[in-house]
Amino acid sequence: MSSPAARFDRGHTDDLMTFLTASPSQYHAVANAAERLEKAGFRQLAETDAWDASTGGKFVLRGGAIIAWYVPEGAAAHTPFRIVGAHTDSPNLRVKPLPDTGSQGWRQIAVEIYGGTLLNTWLDRDLGLAGRLTLHDGTERLVNIDRALMRVPQLAVHLDRSVNTDGLKLDKQRHMQPIWGLGEVHEGDLIAFLEDEEGLERGSVAGWDLMVHSIEPPAYLGRDRELLAGPRMDNLLSVHAGVVALAAASAADKLDHIPVLAAFDHEENGSQSDTGADGPLLGNVLERSVFSRGGTYEDRARAFAGAICLSSDTGHAVHPNYAERHDPSHHPRANGGPILKVNVNQRYATDGSGRAVFVNACERAGVPWQTFVSNNSMPCGTTIGPITAARHGIQTVDIGVAILSMHSARELCGADDPYLLANTMVAFLES
Repeated sequence: MSSPAARFDRGHTDDLMTFLTASPSQYHAVANAAERLEKAGFRQLAETDAWDASTGGKFVLRGGAIIAWYVPEGAAAHTPFRIVGAHTDSPNLRVKPLPDTGSQGWRQIAVEIYGGTLLNTWLDRDLGLAGRLTLHDGTERLVNIDRALMRVPQLAVHLDRSVNTDGLKLDKQRHMQPIWGLGEVHEGDLIAFLEDEEGLERGSVAGWDLMVHSIEPPAYLGRDRELLAGPRMDNLLSVHAGVVALAAASAADKLDHIPVLAAFDHEENGSQSDTGADGPLLGNVLERSVFSRGGTYEDRARAFAGAICLSSDTGHAVHPNYAERHDPSHHPRANGGPILKVNVNQRYATDGSGRAVFVNACERAGVPWQTFVSNNSMPCGTTIGPITAARHGIQTVDIGVAILSMHSARELCGADDPYLLANTMVAFLES
């Protein structure tokens, strides 16, 4: 078998760009992930059906989350899990329940701020609209208006003379409502527009989960195209790598564990939902996998005790204009390989034994790696790693790719780092 390091190269980054463009919402992301896994031989299971002891690749979809796993031939009920964790959601602007609003002859869309987005990055961009529509019969329809539909206009400098000296100050309620036309405001216009776009009968939509996205596609950047700029890399970069790695691991000659991909929704606002990492979804799926193979509670306990999770999320590359904001001896760099994320206060779940797991995977893949730790004077972010460890009692290691402009409408990373991460994930899932 070829070494994992030889499997993915810059072609992986090209494919990531395709995935990002096709995934303007978490619902599109999991649909695209499912389609890719089906092509690799995985099949979807319904949570409401009884599960059998069959081997092979399987996955469960719920809202904006996907849990996928591969049961190799001869797997015992107590076979441990190797898990790659990620999240599908990104900070953005979400459409409110009564979306039609406006003022002074402008028609606008009422939005709510989701997660810790950099508000100024949504200004003066051509914006589309995507998400899911739920019909009165309970069926769901993905929608993606990927054209210049709306815009959040910034106030001209002539009317805000101090903006370049005192800084831009944005009120989330008053200043972030996009415009999408002129004229009188009519309740129901936005949903009627979407029904027409989707060829649905007027009045057929009963509910919606809609969000704004920048329509500018991902692009290579720099003299030598060594950088990648694009939307939603936090954290679809990790989701895409996890899908590719799981598909590759499912073709391995021999596995003595069960490789798993767990991509959750709602990480950006705390993970507390039925599709978030702090919900029961992952635990339920893993337990049902054990029990469907004739396992007992003892088998379940053994499988979880032997499990390891690589929680993959983006981290901070050293910023050339703000280097003092970083720890002076930890400066992750673009194209330096995946980062090991460490925080002794358990904002990240990594410990010394977890570090060894990560380093061994990188060495097997022939991939360089780096370490991230926060400046002691700056509060540290967090991710699904500590939640996964605490909720399920599973050893967890927090890793990721170093990026700039995290939580911007458009982020930046090294163009080599996505495939270096994917190679590390394959080595981890196959080991």
